[in-house]
Amino acid sequence: MLSALLNAFRVRDLRRKIFFTLSIIALYRLGSHIPVPGVPLGALTDKFSDPSNPAMVMLNIFSGSALENFSVFALGIMPYITASIIMQLMQGVIPSLQRMAREGESGRKKITQITRYLCLGLGLINAIGYLFLFQSKDYGVVLTSEIPVIITSLVIVLTLVAGVGFIMWMGELITQRGVGNGMSLIIFANIIAGLPSVALQSAQTQGVWVAVLIVVVVLAVIPGIVLIERAQRRIPINYAKRIQGRRVMGGQSTYIPLKVNGAGVIPIIFATSLLFFPAQLAVFFGVSWLTGFSDLLASGPLNWALMFGLIVFFCFFYTSMVFNPQDTADNLRKQGGFIPGVRPGVNTVQYIKNVLNRITLPGGIYIALIAVIPSIIFSFTGNPLITAFGGTSILIMVGVALDTMSKVESQLKQHHYEGFFK
Repeated sequence: MLSALLNAFRVRDLRRKIFFTLSIIALYRLGSHIPVPGVPLGALTDKFSDPSNPAMVMLNIFSGSALENFSVFALGIMPYITASIIMQLMQGVIPSLQRMAREGESGRKKITQITRYLCLGLGLINAIGYLFLFQSKDYGVVLTSEIPVIITSLVIVLTLVAGVGFIMWMGELITQRGVGNGMSLIIFANIIAGLPSVALQSAQTQGVWVAVLIVVVVLAVIPGIVLIERAQRRIPINYAKRIQGRRVMGGQSTYIPLKVNGAGVIPIIFATSLLFFPAQLAVFFGVSWLTGFSDLLASGPLNWALMFGLIVFFCFFYTSMVFNPQDTADNLRKQGGFIPGVRPGVNTVQYIKNVLNRITLPGGIYIALIAVIPSIIFSFTGNPLITAFGGTSILIMVGVALDTMSKVESQLKQHHYEGFFK
């Protein structure tokens, strides 16, 4: 591991990408502590230490404590994630979006542009909602009286929306010029940033040994998660020999690697965003019954059941979006490849679908259990470290770490260096 890290910094291009990624993340963390104009710094800190409002606590964790600071990045990346979910769902029901998705790079650029505008629209709704919520009696934020309140409110809303656009831009910059997926790394940084304070709070309220025990259990679980995250079902592929002139082509054997958890952490992010979407609506409308409903969805048996079902559903949904058995079978046929014992065409498509379904179901159940079990434990213990360092956070951190390491690994292999994975 140490030699791989040293090798990563020996490659000039890779070293530049790593420092660029770290610089963007540092810039993001800096923005998380800059309050919007007209709001006192630290006015909301005490309100987010109360576990009685689990929806806001979880939204605060995913914003990297930027929400409790009411900073320029208070909205975090949730508007972008929600916009991405909406666009993914709409591709299945709107023919024009389906055609865009099939157009290749040009179509993806159009969909990305629509997602950006939708993200800014959702950010505007969230910004107005948070402004009204934080000025309510439950939070009691008082805006500065030096200038008219309407002007201050307008500046706050525009600042928050600009923050959403800036976060989106930074995430795309990391993806294009840095290492790994930008949005995933921002979530990773947000979760890591909140762990020290939550660990200290857990040690103060329930004792040091309890906090240490939770950390030890988490560290013991991580190797098992890594093992399953890297597990694959390999479909063998043979290529028929073809003679072109004097050259003999084909006759090789390879495989199609299908990961047990092919969707990664996306189902958890999608399910979490969907469950906390009512909380965002409650923030905007300020209706008491909607607030109560959002709190009901944020914790308890209903949350556990919905989270479990949604994660399994999004595992199948996302896997079907990124992997098309029909296209795979067509490409194999065009290249002269076949699965041993399976006829080309319809039989090959059905075989791949069956294998995909057989590994997606246990993969979905696995990440659903990892996400739900810590929530159940927290309901009995009330330890804040379990919420911040629970199954969802672990899966996101491990998944993002493995994805980033894989990106670095491929760069090292190109320069003939030994990577992280043996």
